[in-house]
Amino acid sequence: MNTTIYFVRHAHSIYTPDEEGRPLSDKGFCDAKKVASMLENRELHSIISSPYKRAQQTVEKLAEIKSLTINVIEDFKERRLAEEAVEHFDSAIKAVWKDELFAYEGGESNLEAQRRGVLAMENVLEHNRGKNIVIATHGNLMVLIMKHYHNQFDYDFWKQLTMPDIYQLTFQGNQYVEAKRVSGADVLF
Repeated sequence: MNTTIYFVRHAHSIYTPDEEGRPLSDKGFCDAKKVASMLENRELHSIISSPYKRAQQTVEKLAEIKSLTINVIEDFKERRLAEEAVEHFDSAIKAVWKDELFAYEGGESNLEAQRRGVLAMENVLEHNRGKNIVIATHGNLMVLIMKHYHNQFDYDFWKQLTMPDIYQLTFQGNQYVEAKRVSGADVLF
């Protein structure tokens, strides 16, 4: 019996220093409707989200269409890069992806964020065997979780993600089988 996880990377948001309360932009709200239309004809049993507003807003329309409640799981929040905003985001991200143990002051290393995300993922898999689950989350954390199951999900993969983006992961029990982009792409790994 297969379990299907639809990872939804949140849509475009308006930048604010309030990481948790940052809302979607107008474009993000339009794209959230596209997320809903891409998944509305699939059998879904549950929708889970990061506590961050932009992730929840990305799946609100889908939840409404499917008459499902959005269940918030804290550990699907984005990885904390640093306590304070970093001056050069691109080079800061490259540094943490280059060394999975490296963390900026007050931030999570890739390994720490991955462990948190994978534990949350394993809990979802354990309690939802044979079901189809949507998880609205964030690019870095999503790819770190996916990397746990296959090493080809790396910094370069993260760089090519769009906002929003949807990946379907198939599991037999807790055993990873495959991943594919929902837009219709072939199996990735």
